[in-house]
Amino acid sequence: MSAARPRRAEPLRRPWGLWGLRGAVLTYLALMIAVPLLAVIERGFSAGLRAFWRELANPIAFDALKLTVAAAAITAAVNLVLGTLTAYVLARYRFPGRGVFDSLVDMPFAIPTLVTGVMLVVLYGPSGALGSWFHAKGISIIFARPGIVLALLFVTYPFVIRSVQPVLLEAERYEEEAAFTLGANRWTNFRRIVLPAILPAAGSGALLSFARALGEFGSIVVVAGNIPRRTLTSPVYVFGEVEAHNERGASAMSVVLLALSFGLLLLLDWRQRRRAEVLGG
Repeated sequence: MSAARPRRAEPLRRPWGLWGLRGAVLTYLALMIAVPLLAVIERGFSAGLRAFWRELANPIAFDALKLTVAAAAITAAVNLVLGTLTAYVLARYRFPGRGVFDSLVDMPFAIPTLVTGVMLVVLYGPSGALGSWFHAKGISIIFARPGIVLALLFVTYPFVIRSVQPVLLEAERYEEEAAFTLGANRWTNFRRIVLPAILPAAGSGALLSFARALGEFGSIVVVAGNIPRRTLTSPVYVFGEVEAHNERGASAMSVVLLALSFGLLLLLDWRQRRRAEVLGG
């Protein structure tokens, strides 16, 4: 009868290691995001709610906020339509140069936003290649509101495409093939089968575009001209108030932009949870 083998000693558990990792991560998160957010909110409301609203009721501030929200909404709507169609073409069609075009989609993520503004000025400025033609027709692009929308469209271009494209690549094609067999054309197939499947992802991408457009500064400060009550956006207004040493006014506008962005992120998270529940249930 063989001798029993000695039992291996169980490794000593050190819960402090796990809690130390959690503490380090949470501390970093607090220092990088939570504390700055709380500081801005505290400064915005430091003189009370009435002073907070007085800063926002300033006609220059209020017009800047309206322009920012309107330009972001237009950007999100355009991206929702054209971004969805672009994703469909890249996912479902094969053509020469498709890989190059697919790589170009991510270029706005890599290009500094100030460089984006310079590119648009060179192209659409009064002496630019296209800008001179528009200028001859009496249409102003740069240092006007169309330039703001163009800049926002450029920096937010990938969001809807990269949200919709994976859904199309992973989708099963049997329903589409069955619809073609029954005589449906491409438009009917897209409208009745493809679009309902990708609409949640497209909506999420549009919300991300809207949130990103709300905070865009680098390209806007170059192309907009920053004329109060005409082409001055909220992020540029915040920068101007900081330069004027009006930290309370800058913080008040920042609180509004943060609230809008955070609300959109919560809505996006809720949509993703609902979609996961539907797919899982």
